[in-house]
Amino acid sequence: MAEDQTQKFIEHLVTNSRVMLFMKGNKIFPQCGFSAAVVEVLKKHGVPFESFNVMSDMKVREGIKEYSEWPTIPQLYVDGEFVGGCDIVREMDASGELSDLFAKAPAAEA
Repeated sequence: MAEDQTQKFIEHLVTNSRVMLFMKGNKIFPQCGFSAAVVEVLKKHGVPFESFNVMSDMKVREGIKEYSEWPTIPQLYVDGEFVGGCDIVREMDASGELSDLFAKAPAAEA
C-alpha cells in the first residue's frame, strides 16, 4: 500500500466509525497493557467502538503516527478527531471529560 493510500485508508477508518481505536491486538485480546487499558475505559463507558490491530499492518502502524502527529499507540478517535493515547484517555476518564465527549450528539453524517 503506497503512503497516500495508507493515509486514505486511515482516514476512512477514522471517519466511518464514531469511536475508533488503533491498538496492538484487538478488543477481545489486546496485545499490550496500554491498549488493554483504553479498551477497559471504553467498555466501562459502554460505547460501541471499532478497533484496528496495528500489528497486522506495518504501514498502518507507522502511518497512524504520521496521521495524528502522535508517536505512540494506542490512539483513540471520536467523531473523526484524535483524542489521545492511553494516558490522555485515562486522564479524561478520571476528570469526566470522556463522559462529556461520549454524551455529545454524534457528528453529523456526511
